[in-house]
Amino acid sequence: MLHARLALDPAATVGAVNPRLFGSFVEHLGRSVYDGIYEPAHPSADENGFRRDVIELVRELGVTTIRYPGGNFVSGFRWEDSVGPKESRPRRVDLAWHSTETNEVGIHEFSQWLENIGSELMLAVNLGTRGTLEALDLLEYANLPSGSALADQRAANGRSAPFDVRMWCLGNEMDGPWQLGHRSADDYGKLAAQTARAMRSFDPSVELVVCGSSSASMPTFGEWERTVLSHTYDVVDYISCHAYYELKNGDVGSFLASGVNMDHFIESVVATADHVKAVRGSDKTMAISFDEWNVWYNERFETLDKITGVDNWPVAPRLLEDVYTVADAVVFGSLLISLLKHADRVTSASLAQLVNVIAPIMTEPGGPAWRQTTFFPFAAAASNARGTALRITVDTDHYETDVYGAVPVVDAVATIDEASNVALYLVNRSQDESVEVTAEIGRLNGTYSLIAQSLHDDDIFAANTLANPERVAPRDNSTARIDGEHFSVTLPPVSWTEVLFSPGE
Repeated sequence: MLHARLALDPAATVGAVNPRLFGSFVEHLGRSVYDGIYEPAHPSADENGFRRDVIELVRELGVTTIRYPGGNFVSGFRWEDSVGPKESRPRRVDLAWHSTETNEVGIHEFSQWLENIGSELMLAVNLGTRGTLEALDLLEYANLPSGSALADQRAANGRSAPFDVRMWCLGNEMDGPWQLGHRSADDYGKLAAQTARAMRSFDPSVELVVCGSSSASMPTFGEWERTVLSHTYDVVDYISCHAYYELKNGDVGSFLASGVNMDHFIESVVATADHVKAVRGSDKTMAISFDEWNVWYNERFETLDKITGVDNWPVAPRLLEDVYTVADAVVFGSLLISLLKHADRVTSASLAQLVNVIAPIMTEPGGPAWRQTTFFPFAAAASNARGTALRITVDTDHYETDVYGAVPVVDAVATIDEASNVALYLVNRSQDESVEVTAEIGRLNGTYSLIAQSLHDDDIFAANTLANPERVAPRDNSTARIDGEHFSVTLPPVSWTEVLFSPGE
C-alpha cells in the first residue's frame, strides 16, 4: 500500500466557489435536444414535449447554468429561425454536424425547460457567419421588457416578460479552422470588442465571455489569448477555456493524469491574462469561463461516426454517444478537482454536454434514461462543494507517465462553507495499489462526523449501459476514520472519493 499525507487547513483558501462552476452545455447536436431532453411521444413527456425522467435526472445532477445553443452549431445559427409558431419555423442544414435542424425546440422552449429545472441560461451569439447587429437584435429580443418591435415580437410569441439572460458568449472556438467564420486572433478580437461595446450600450450589466483557445494544443495557444484580450480586456468579463481528454493507445497512466494538463492550461491562461492586465495598467482581473470540458473520444468520432455526403442530412443522428467507464469517471473527477483548485479565477464552467452527447445522462427513444459513471462525481460536487475552496498540500508518491512525466499518485482539493461543513475530494491514480491517506485536522476546530464514498471497480472499464444501467455507482468507504485530530482514509486503485466532514457535538 502507498501512503499520502495531506495538510487540511481552513486558512489556506483559494477563493469562493461560484455556483456557476457546476454548469453544463446543451448544443443542437446529435440526440442532445431531440430524443434527449425533448421527445413528445415518450411516455414521460410533459405537456411541452420534454421528458420528465430526464428533468428529474438533470435536477439530481445539480447543474446551475446551461450554455446554449452551441458549440460549433452556433456559428451557423439564425436565432430568428427558433422563435414564432413551430409550424412556421424553417428546417435548416447544420454544417457543423452535417445534420438537419428542425427548430422545433428554440429559445422560448429551452428557456421554459430551464425554468422548470431551476438553471440559468447562458446564451451564445453567432460571430461566425453573422455579426454585431444580429447579436444586438437577439439581446434586445431576449432582454428588453417592452416598447420595441423585437420586444413586442417576443411578447407576441408568448413571452411577455424578458428572458433576462445575464451571461453571453461572443461566438465559439473562433480559433478553430473547423469553425464557420474562423478568423485570426486580430480579426476576431476586433469583432468581439465591437460586439461587446454594442451590447454594453444596450445593457452595461451583461456578463460577456470572449473566446479563448479551443485547446491548449492549438498552435496559436497563448498568442491567441494575448491578442484577443488586447482588444477586449476592458469590455468583457471572462475568457473561455475548452479542454477534452481521452484514453489514447491504451496509455491509462497518462490518461489518469489528465488533470495535470488542465492545471497547466488554466495557469497559462491566467498568466497571459495577467500580462495583458499589467500592460494595460488595468485594475480589473480577468475571470475564466471553462465552458467546455469533459472526457471525449474525439478520435472515435473522426474515424467512425462523422457524417458526410451532400445528400445526407439526418435529423438527430446518434453522434458522440460515448459510453463512460470507471476510469473515465476518475479522470472526470480529477478535472473537477482542477476546476475547484482554481476557483479564484475559474468562476464559471460548463460540462460538455448534458444528455446523450458526451453526457452524464443517456436516454433511449421510448425507453429509459440512466446515469453514466461521470454523473456521480459531478452530482456530489455540485451538491456539497460549497463556500470556499481550500488549497490542499499533498505529500504523495509519484509515477512516471509517457505524456506528463512524473505525476503525483494522489490529487486533492477541499471546500468549507459558513457552517464549517468540509467536502474533501481525492483521486488515486495508481492502477495497482491502494493509498492510505492521513491528515491532521486539528485546525478545523471542533468535532466532526464523516460520510465517505468512493467510485471504484475491479474492472476499470466497467460502465453503465442500456442493458445494465446500474452496473457502476459510488459505494460507502468504511475506511474513513477520525481519531482525535487525525483523519485517515484508504483510496482503492483508480478511484475517486468524496469525504464529507460535518460538525457536531
